[in-house]
Amino acid sequence: MWALSDAPFFICLKFFWRWQVISKDQQHQVNEAIRAREVRLIGVDGSQLGIKPLREALHLAQEANLDLVNIAPQAKPPVCRIMDYGKFRYEQSKREKEARKNQKIVQIKEVRLSPTIEENDVKTKLNHVRKFLQGGNKVKLSIRFRGREITHQDIGRRILDRLADEVKDISDIERQPKLEGRQMIMILTPKQ
Repeated sequence: MWALSDAPFFICLKFFWRWQVISKDQQHQVNEAIRAREVRLIGVDGSQLGIKPLREALHLAQEANLDLVNIAPQAKPPVCRIMDYGKFRYEQSKREKEARKNQKIVQIKEVRLSPTIEENDVKTKLNHVRKFLQGGNKVKLSIRFRGREITHQDIGRRILDRLADEVKDISDIERQPKLEGRQMIMILTPKQ
């Protein structure tokens, strides 16, 4: 068995090249990472500077003390812009955080019932369903049939229909009661 130190020099270079760390930011090529001969250059103020050789574009960016960023690598020739790349990435991350903050994640809350449920328990479950719907969440009502209860599916359907009727002022039925195995499931969504 031979060690890496015993290998010829060119093989060591090949291994070293493969082990180099690749930048995590694969969105844009910046400054010396750009591998084109000529680029279509856009200035700091957004004006078109025309097609320039890469060295000249890098020189213009260095004179302005800014970065040369490849914003359209698939174009022929690639489009590059002179900008402050750090500031650009900071503003981009702020926009992404703002977009995530404004997102409303709708969850599905499940309320489990049985066909032999008592009246007071139905009222308690109904209050939970109202609270979930007013919070903007979907509600999955499920009735589990045990043993010979499965022969009386109509009782479970009546319970689900009654609950849906009680909350019809704040909800819509997304999915009608349907039997899946030993469970009957109904889904309610809040009204828009």
